[in-house]
Amino acid sequence: MPLPQYITEGSAGMDLCAAVDGDQVVKPGEVLVVSTGFGVELPHGYEAQVRPRSGLAAKHGVGILNTPGTIDPDYRGEIKVILTNFGKQDFVVHRGDRIAQLVINRYVRIQWEEVERLTDSTRGSGGLGHTGMKGL
Repeated sequence: MPLPQYITEGSAGMDLCAAVDGDQVVKPGEVLVVSTGFGVELPHGYEAQVRPRSGLAAKHGVGILNTPGTIDPDYRGEIKVILTNFGKQDFVVHRGDRIAQLVINRYVRIQWEEVERLTDSTRGSGGLGHTGMKGL
């Protein structure tokens, strides 16, 4: 099984391939945990995110259930992808199929500070669509 790789010069994510023995079927509404056949040891301060592939979503209605899936730097197991079929037809996973993307990111850990009141901002507490749907 190939290691994850960038497909184009501008790719942010590396493609993950299925390391399955024989064809695996994901029926509509079902979930399948798919092996990739590899693990990773990330340096502290980095995480890997497992993300869906847009082509699988658009063409087959297949996505990743916990997206993005986070791989912490202290995880040492095999990377697996939790595929789900939102479509209406069975989806077959073959060995070597590109099933997800892996994006590496830096992260910052914080220390919480409890306060009585948050500072004001232009937006304030408006959320969940309060800015509307139309462009400027």
